[in-house]
Amino acid sequence: MIGQNLKALRKRKGQSQEEVAVAVGTNRSTYSGYENGVASPGIEGLVSFGTYYDVSIDALLKTDFASFKEQDWVQFESAWKREAKGTTLRVLTALVDNENCEVIEMIPQKARAGYTSGYADISFFKDLPTMQLPFLSKERKYRAFQIEGDSMLPVPSGSYIVGGFVQDWTSIKSGTACIVLTKNDGIVFKIVFNELSENKCLLLVSSNPVYEPFQVKIEDVLEIWKFETLISKDLPEGGMESEDLVQGIKNIQKDVRVILNKLSKA
Repeated sequence: MIGQNLKALRKRKGQSQEEVAVAVGTNRSTYSGYENGVASPGIEGLVSFGTYYDVSIDALLKTDFASFKEQDWVQFESAWKREAKGTTLRVLTALVDNENCEVIEMIPQKARAGYTSGYADISFFKDLPTMQLPFLSKERKYRAFQIEGDSMLPVPSGSYIVGGFVQDWTSIKSGTACIVLTKNDGIVFKIVFNELSENKCLLLVSSNPVYEPFQVKIEDVLEIWKFETLISKDLPEGGMESEDLVQGIKNIQKDVRVILNKLSKA
């Protein structure tokens, strides 16, 4: 099936065998052998083809692209939009108090590792601390995550970032500070630049320039929580209000645009 899939994907992309071979770093005769079933690409080759065609290795091996009609292609290629928009309601476990009002679950540093696997399990939250902040809207769901390190200075390590749950990821404006839960990196607090329409990715940027920006593919994202406020026992150097954090985020956007331009030309 892999040979038929490679051929179908190549034709869908409107490329010649030579063009695909050059793009993935092989020669035409080797690539032709893949399509004809004479040989099969190894794991590195599958990764290269998956990256080139923007499909998962699982899809390359199991999806019958050769049988696709136009409607099937459209549905397959737009699947990321349905996921990003949250068209299928995202499962979100929440606790309530004795008056049946939602509380803000606090995810301390020691519980961060377990959150990635237990974020949809009610039993995970039962022993976690909770709180309420009356100045936040009752129309949204909030959660607090403790962060560590200096990647988001001047936010002190150990602070709790309170975020509002984001259902539609496409609605996130570039330059927004968010808690992002990913499959590979777990919980990260970063400034998000929305590249979904361009390449189905989010660019995550630290306010501390020592840390390099990195991209996260949409299929690797599990949850996003938009920054609302922070709670800390320590004052940042010089003091800081929530508005100052927002202004700081805006101040680095010019530098990030330069980074984006470099990435697009790479």
